Amino acid sequence: MVKPVAPLVKTGKNCRCWFWSGNKFKEIYQKEAQHAYFSPGRVNLIGEHIDYNGGLVMPAAITFGTYLLISPNNDNVFRFKSLNFDEKADVAVNDSYKKDGDGWYNFPLGAIEYFTKDGHKITGLDMLFFGDIPIGAGLSSSASIEVVTSFALNELFKAGYDKLELVKIAKSVENNFMGLNCGIMDQFAVAFGETDKAIVLNCDTLKYDIVPSNLGDYVLAIINTNKSRKLVESKYNERVEECRQH
Repeated sequence: MVKPVAPLVKTGKNCRCWFWSGNKFKEIYQKEAQHAYFSPGRVNLIGEHIDYNGGLVMPAAITFGTYLLISPNNDNVFRFKSLNFDEKADVAVNDSYKKDGDGWYNFPLGAIEYFTKDGHKITGLDMLFFGDIPIGAGLSSSASIEVVTSFALNELFKAGYDKLELVKIAKSVENNFMGLNCGIMDQFAVAFGETDKAIVLNCDTLKYDIVPSNLGDYVLAIINTNKSRKLVESKYNERVEECRQH
């Protein structure tokens, strides 16, 4: 059971994530994490498959989300590790990056690629991701990873992007790096969500209204069927193309 929650933030050492994941970071990297960030997932209340057609949608950020603990390193390498996946990757700092297989780390690597191509010098980082969004459950775990990584890079390297620009960067990662022709709803919802609020978003103009959604004694019930939903490997792009043809 969930309710709309505050949007992505930089977290402090009083955050609950530090009590467990901070120790995990130290165990893995043999040093303290210098920064921690959080980005929520989202639930869509109205408007499935509408965003890439430029229509109106009504999503809300949720209490489940993605944490990123991060520290710079002097080894000229990006180290991607997660407490949710066995896969890990070490990628040397370079002038360009390409998607490597289907690993989860491609999502943050795509954000690094964008920042690098846009002229920002991104140096070595030790990163630990973890989240409580059920993977593949349709709650935008990928968008949450993209946005939290972009938010962290923007702050650490003083890139100067505003929140909407970070949303567009995260969407670009999905479209151009991962190869999924999604709309902008997921990234927008996790970045602009507010506690006890939903968002009415025009996906064509990006004009939006924040609307109250305090449900009182009621809650949104999300049921995980454990049927994995992997959009990159699905017929999602085919559905997008069919809509464009009509």
